[in-house]
Amino acid sequence: MPRTPEFRTKSVTAKTRRTALKAGGTLLLSVFAPFVATEAQAAQILGVRVWPAEDYTRVTLENDSDLKATHFLVTEPHRLVVDIEGLLLNPTLKELVAKIQSNDPYIKQVRVGQNRPNVVRLVFDLKEEVKPQVFTLAPVGNYKHRLVFDLYPAKAADPIAAMVAKGDWVSELPPQAPVVAEAKPQAAPTPTKPGASKPVPPDDKPVKLTRMITIALDPGHGGEDPGAIGRGGSREKDVVLAIAHRLKAQLESHPNMRVMLTRDADFFVPLHVRVQKARAVQADLFVSIHADAFVEPTARGSSVFALSEKGASSTAARWLANKENSADLIGGINIKQHDVQLASVLLDLSTTAQINDSLKLANAVLGEIGGINRLHKGAVEQAGFAVLKAPDVPSILIETAFISNPEEEAKLTDEHYQQQLAEAILKGIKRYFAKNPPLARNRMT
Repeated sequence: MPRTPEFRTKSVTAKTRRTALKAGGTLLLSVFAPFVATEAQAAQILGVRVWPAEDYTRVTLENDSDLKATHFLVTEPHRLVVDIEGLLLNPTLKELVAKIQSNDPYIKQVRVGQNRPNVVRLVFDLKEEVKPQVFTLAPVGNYKHRLVFDLYPAKAADPIAAMVAKGDWVSELPPQAPVVAEAKPQAAPTPTKPGASKPVPPDDKPVKLTRMITIALDPGHGGEDPGAIGRGGSREKDVVLAIAHRLKAQLESHPNMRVMLTRDADFFVPLHVRVQKARAVQADLFVSIHADAFVEPTARGSSVFALSEKGASSTAARWLANKENSADLIGGINIKQHDVQLASVLLDLSTTAQINDSLKLANAVLGEIGGINRLHKGAVEQAGFAVLKAPDVPSILIETAFISNPEEEAKLTDEHYQQQLAEAILKGIKRYFAKNPPLARNRMT
């Protein structure tokens, strides 16, 4: 059908309007283009996590790029203010507000807002004065970039006083529970004049001391570091913490034993700090508890490890030590605050005597664990585990079972089996002390 002049006029008008709208749309796009581009270029927050603990509270922002942050403290009341550049407020970041728990030791609440274009401000309202550490972590494992805020108390608690405050043991030992220590050499008797009473000869028998035995229990991993994960979803950090709590209760049922946990909740403790904690409370033993994993689900059995000065006793032991030593990368430590010199000193001071005592303890514990679970190897193994490098504390690492094995994963999450493990470790510790009584300490209880 031929178009009439009227139709042609309407068509031209409509075409003109479409052209005008298209031009207007282009103008609008050009006006808003800088904003859209900025939003596209801004870093994206992928996850927010909060790990409250008495030692410190950690807040982690996981994101898709490296973030730059500045911070400062404000008093009356105490606040920590953090400005993060290259960031726009998004729903994931807003979730941080709801993740602050009422029982957090250090944070009352957090406020989040867009302080200025491309800068997000976090204001932490604090319960007490803190010493903050703000640092970034490079991608590792399943994690992308992380921006971390560690809030430490300004006044650190005395480690022994804190341990005693948490304990529920008998404060004084009964007469029938002595601890035998080596006698200190005495000076030779002085000559006497005729008729004088004879001097008492030096007593070379062991001296009995009644003092507390302090044992450091170290549940591996924690917080940002889940450890190995079983096929059923069980996390190593949860399993070993449960076993450590059971073992603590077993040990403290004896009136002359007390326990310090390197972590008593779900938070991360750097490897060198675990060693420092044991030494700070003058521990007589250090027992690190883990749940092994391997690429093949058929691997099974329990193992006990001690430190080695001359390299690993097997390729598997070396592989496992490397894996456990990588916990700092996954859990996240502030490299600027990490005392490299301390780490080298601990390595240099690891003595043959400490390793020999550790092997005695490891053999005693391995023998008891073998009564409730198949052993991965029938002998104690050795490797360069960073967490075993306390120079003056016999230290062992127990791989309770393979969490990567479905059958052993089921055992590890079973309360009855956890209790059996705790009892077996206790028996091994008692066997060790029966033949190797602890020496006297400067600080008596």
